Amino acid sequence: MAEFPLDRSGIAGVVLAGGRSQRMGRDKARVMLGPESLLSHALARLAPQVLSVAVNADAASGNVPVVPDHIAGKAGPMAGIHAAMVYAAGLASVTHVVTVSVDCPFFPADLVARLAAAIERPSQIAIAASEGRSHPVFGLWPVTLAADLEAWIATDEKRRVRDFLLRHDVTEVAFPLHPTRASLLDPFFNINTPDDLAEAERWLEALRT
Repeated sequence: MAEFPLDRSGIAGVVLAGGRSQRMGRDKARVMLGPESLLSHALARLAPQVLSVAVNADAASGNVPVVPDHIAGKAGPMAGIHAAMVYAAGLASVTHVVTVSVDCPFFPADLVARLAAAIERPSQIAIAASEGRSHPVFGLWPVTLAADLEAWIATDEKRRVRDFLLRHDVTEVAFPLHPTRASLLDPFFNINTPDDLAEAERWLEALRT
């Protein structure tokens, strides 16, 4: 049992949707999967799990708060995570922010609960994993790390998420594959290309009852 109880009331959520989408050739947040955009899928899955939701992007996304990068130059996913931390730090009672990627429409409905249950200390980070692979953009982050992350981004040339994690206390939470009518689905299946989108359409159909 976690020594540091953390529940939905202290956690904000941010969908990371500010990437360049070069392999897709268009803004992935607006790509349609079934009748809904990828952003709509992500928001629908995340909103019930957190106190509030926002989107890390460059432009407005409907009625959802938009959190642009504070660090110029498209500095990668860590810049989006930093923006999420800064945003969440300004919300009353929020101590942590969970980030998810807009291109993973099937992430677990219990993602936040399981990450939160793994946190044992206020400074600890929890990240998701599946099939022996970590998915660090699906993470639960203390908002107090914003200043440290900003300094790291300014000095680290590669800016890889895993390199930042090596500097901190991190716990990894493994999520099982999800059974469907077709086969087992990795809940962190991500859409980078048109071929991936076609495969996601097949998974979406397999998940329907």
